[in-house]
Amino acid sequence: MIVPFFFGLGGRLGSGKQYLPWIHIDDLVRLIKFSIENEEVKGILNGVAPQVITNEQFTQSFAKALGRPAFFPVPESVLNFLLHPERAMIVTKGQHVVPKRVLEYGFKYQYDNIDDACKECAHLFPKK
Repeated sequence: MIVPFFFGLGGRLGSGKQYLPWIHIDDLVRLIKFSIENEEVKGILNGVAPQVITNEQFTQSFAKALGRPAFFPVPESVLNFLLHPERAMIVTKGQHVVPKRVLEYGFKYQYDNIDDACKECAHLFPKK
């Protein structure tokens, strides 16, 4: 994912309006630890951040954090060709997922918004 953005070729996938569940890796690790250490936690948890975003919002936040443009959308037809229509549907249709039970159990996110999460991750990638 970083390569197109690094070269200034990043962009939304398809319409960009599809939901994109996300979570910062540090929060995911903390959530797993939280669920193991708390006996009251039962069943399946949605390991996603509380902020619901679209692919377009992610694209803009990621590009901004990297200091790179995001001008080149990838049309759905190109994704269908490259990935096969069934796989392309995963990224072009999206899923609206919320961490309702995670929040009910009292888990606190360190990175609950995409801008902060992308800024924190940007240091992992080289600047051009």
